[in-house]
Amino acid sequence: MRAALNSKQLPRPAFRYSQLVKVGPHYYFSGLLGQDRQSGALVSDGVGPQAVQILANLQVLMQEFGLGFEHLAMVRLFTTDMSRFGEINAAWEQVFDATPHAPPARTSVGVAALPLQSKVEMEFTFYKE
Repeated sequence: MRAALNSKQLPRPAFRYSQLVKVGPHYYFSGLLGQDRQSGALVSDGVGPQAVQILANLQVLMQEFGLGFEHLAMVRLFTTDMSRFGEINAAWEQVFDATPHAPPARTSVGVAALPLQSKVEMEFTFYKE
């Protein structure tokens, strides 16, 4: 069974898509940008601060939908500035060093552009029976 869900904690999507689709034990989160939860604006023009905000928003979503880091299977990470990838890794390590669970698989891709002129976007896949 497929269920489309939207967060009550994050800004509504600007276009027609679901923030989260649950198919059986699989949860597919649409790409998250570094948006402020209240205003929907990007937190800054920087790679690092946007990565920090994305991971903070992820934790809000996980709590809202009853998921934990033990359920996080895959992350796809996109950035328009691979030269500053160290800042993304620093934000990543800050979160994943603080959890006892193994980090998820991860793919990182350099791209020409992202929505809202963001520098970073991440999409997440969870598995929870």
